[in-house]
Amino acid sequence: MKARRALRPQENLPQETGRVRVMVVEDSPVIRNLLGFIIAADPRLEVCGAVPSGEAAIEAIPLLRPDVISMDIRLPGIDGLEATRIIMSRYPTPIVVIADAVEDRSLHISMNALRSGALSVVEKPAGFAHADHAVIADTIRTQLYIMSQVPVIRQRDVNRPGMMAEPSLGEERRRLRPAMAAIVASTGGPAALARVLGGLPLDFPLPILVVQHMGAAFMTGFAEWLDGLVRLPVGIATHGQTPLAGQVHVAPGDQHMSVAADGRLRLSREAPVHNQRPSGTILFQSMARALGPRGLGVLLTGMGEDGAEGMLAMRQAGAMTITEDESTAVVYGMPASAVKLGASGLALPLDRIAPAILHATAPEGEHW
Repeated sequence: MKARRALRPQENLPQETGRVRVMVVEDSPVIRNLLGFIIAADPRLEVCGAVPSGEAAIEAIPLLRPDVISMDIRLPGIDGLEATRIIMSRYPTPIVVIADAVEDRSLHISMNALRSGALSVVEKPAGFAHADHAVIADTIRTQLYIMSQVPVIRQRDVNRPGMMAEPSLGEERRRLRPAMAAIVASTGGPAALARVLGGLPLDFPLPILVVQHMGAAFMTGFAEWLDGLVRLPVGIATHGQTPLAGQVHVAPGDQHMSVAADGRLRLSREAPVHNQRPSGTILFQSMARALGPRGLGVLLTGMGEDGAEGMLAMRQAGAMTITEDESTAVVYGMPASAVKLGASGLALPLDRIAPAILHATAPEGEHW
């Protein structure tokens, strides 16, 4: 076996090309070369290095200084999850997970990598002859470019003294007690949803509807992963279903989810809103129509504007609305859009959102 030639700093110093520098971490030479071709086809991107293991990636980052990392999950030695943890603690860099969407172990590792700081997960590329090659390749390129623009910070425990104290709700607490809750998230959402839902008890009195922007191939695995982390049962929503108290209903991939006048869930493939399907705005707008002041809307971390207009409709209907504060949001895009529109009734750090929800849903005179 050939010894791996050591990286030489003088050979790998970043060159100022104006393009986004991508480091590929992939143990399969075939997939590594395929990713190289896919990335090279985008004039915005360039491969600054390709390595076969997590250990090699950690060693190479100070030399290559990539703008974004394409991270395989099934790696020799430390897997993609552990590599993500180490990178985000030592050399914070945007990471896009490249995963096999049909393997349970790969899905589980992928979701935990998102929880550890990776920004998004996309399918492994298919060969040039595959019918879905062009779509998957375009998704990979788009995600690498978009995520390279996200400022990331060193991962650390964000729990601080006082963070779990009951928030001061002021006028928000005097609203009607909610009958249903909806939570919308995008980039950074899996970890944020795990924190919020993980703060709710098994006897939580409301149904919870969730929209998470993620590739359709990963939604079932995402719901199963979340179900294993939180006390509340989590499942993929179905058309015509009646949402049940104490259960989390996740919008399926590539379908809008809304609440009909009779309280049942409606799924559709209508046009994307703000380039998203499922759309948080669609869900929030339906909550405003169906529930009026008895809805509760939460908008977490995410890039873009999805959810903001729908949250405004909820607030105008008298519902309680909460946005994640900039201090904890991985990407303060969607919450910021809601705040600018005047749609946010409360802006709270992540660890104060569950206590706020519990306070709002408790019967008068009672506290969780």
